[in-house]
Amino acid sequence: MKEKHTKNDRHNHSHGGIFGEKTELYFAIIGGIFFFTGIIIEFSTNLPEKWALYSYIATYFFGGYFTLTEAIEKIRKGEFEIDFLMLVAAVGAAYIGSWEEGALLLFLFSIGHALEKYAMNKAKKSIEALGELSPKTALIKKESEVIEIPVEELKLNDIIVVRPNTKIAADGVIIKGSSSINQASITGESIPIDKTAIADLSNLPKFREIDKTNIVFTGTINGDNALEIKVLKLSEDSTIARLVKMVSEVETKKSPTQLATKKFEKWFVPAVIILVITLCFAYLVLNETSTESIYRAISVLIAASPCALAISTPSAVLSGIARAAKGGVLIKGGRALEDLGSLTTIAFDKTGTLTEGKPKLTNAIALNAYNKEAFLELVLDVESLSNHPLAKAISKDIKSQYKIEVKNKALDIKAIQGKGISATYKGANILIGNATLMIEKKITINDHVATQMNNLLNDGHTAMLVASNNELIGLLSVMDTPRETAKSTLLRLKEMGIEKMIMLTGDHQNVGDSIAKQIGLTEAKGGLMPEDKVTAIQELKEKYTKVAMVGDGVNDAPAMANSTVGIAMGAAGSDVALETADVALMSDKIENLPFVIGLSRKSKSIIKQNLWISLGIVAILIPSTLIGWASIGVAVAIHEGSTLIVVINALRLLRYKE
Repeated sequence: MKEKHTKNDRHNHSHGGIFGEKTELYFAIIGGIFFFTGIIIEFSTNLPEKWALYSYIATYFFGGYFTLTEAIEKIRKGEFEIDFLMLVAAVGAAYIGSWEEGALLLFLFSIGHALEKYAMNKAKKSIEALGELSPKTALIKKESEVIEIPVEELKLNDIIVVRPNTKIAADGVIIKGSSSINQASITGESIPIDKTAIADLSNLPKFREIDKTNIVFTGTINGDNALEIKVLKLSEDSTIARLVKMVSEVETKKSPTQLATKKFEKWFVPAVIILVITLCFAYLVLNETSTESIYRAISVLIAASPCALAISTPSAVLSGIARAAKGGVLIKGGRALEDLGSLTTIAFDKTGTLTEGKPKLTNAIALNAYNKEAFLELVLDVESLSNHPLAKAISKDIKSQYKIEVKNKALDIKAIQGKGISATYKGANILIGNATLMIEKKITINDHVATQMNNLLNDGHTAMLVASNNELIGLLSVMDTPRETAKSTLLRLKEMGIEKMIMLTGDHQNVGDSIAKQIGLTEAKGGLMPEDKVTAIQELKEKYTKVAMVGDGVNDAPAMANSTVGIAMGAAGSDVALETADVALMSDKIENLPFVIGLSRKSKSIIKQNLWISLGIVAILIPSTLIGWASIGVAVAIHEGSTLIVVINALRLLRYKE
């Protein structure tokens, strides 16, 4: 059975009929009723045998109807698969007068496949449920009134109103209000995320470049406050729409095990047909009747039909992908799912992956007995006038860490390209910048300060000196700090058997070494351009065979494309990340990585179990039917039972917990 249920697929059970979607199941049940009626008539009453025969014929009709329609469709395409084999076996049973066993075969085969469909649909519905998350209507603001329209009628830049505790109808940016948003449907985050209105709408960047605290996604749930949102993506382009589309598409991407199974089936099914035809004429060399030979051949045909083998891998792959999607992870197909489970080496980008992706004030040291609070007030007033990213980071962190507010006493700020800034503060000339700037201004840097500064630089910090009227008064340092969860996540990966964890970064080697030491990486490679990262990945693959690359899906796209498995973090809202990566973590939480690797390993384990079950049953049943130990009825029961076992085993993945 294939993993994607389309009208052209093998064992497609999306049949309609007089009972709707459940028609096949009801037909199977009716066939069962006629079968047991025939058994009762034949063995427990004095009614004529023809009434039992009529019941068995009715079972043939209801149990074989959908099997026949599928077989005809396949035969028209020149394909002879499992449905065809089952029909041949049933016709053969009728030919030799074993109507009851042929009826049992079609009843169990039809009821088994109807139950298969029900079980497999549980996995399918876990994915399809994503598509039901989007609301059907939106409240749009038109001048002084708010009207309700279908989401399909929304246009870019429309303003929609989202009431408390309702679903958000479009991907966009908050322009009014603040609230906590439940994003579990997109990112898998269990805790609502605080969101607020964007400060400046005049120069709006691209959607993926807007701060995540200002953007919202279709299908997520608003908290207790009303919001006004500017629509930046239409419904068909929304994150949830693309996620559903890609999850649906990944089912067609075969895993290595699926491809190997297909190759096996190509020679196994013809071999079975040849064996069965040969067994039909066994009476010519054995001391038995032609009826006994045909009976044995039919039993072998049923025993050798690889139903369980055909469904074993697709059912596990589909369940694994569905469970990942529920946890906020998009896995693009069986190959990525299986490859993840065999990894021992992972390469990471630094910025935004292992680190916060933004500079943070790490040291603010007052020198020469300068008052610490006065020093911080001076730095805050001067830096708050600058638009440089480092200045913004310093200002923000002084406010949050030291609870100091801007006094607006700094004037005449000037940028000194590549070196720092100058300003006037309470009549004093202020300089904030690197050592080169201080040397140019003939400001003395004593050995103690120089040592402090060098130590910070060696540890990966960006260090700056502060001078007032040509005298050093302080030292500042900023750094892109590791994520809070990075160290514990890498430790968990190490416990799971990931032997090599390597950072690939464009930053200076000192920065890479410092971060690696703090969070427990195996190695750090600094000063790399995007093409250098590709070379590094190729070298790692030569050494360790399979290598994953974890990045943001944009700058790291070439490296991810060259890795065994490309993993994008924070992919929600990023077109490039979703398109480039084999695996997309919809949130930017690195702690989801152990979950998806653990899920992959569990999937591989269940695939192996299913293969052993399916092949083991066939290996036992074929010789058992050949020597006459197993009748048609026994072969049918075990055959259908094994198929259901592998499906139910695969569905265990839907409840996977790390």
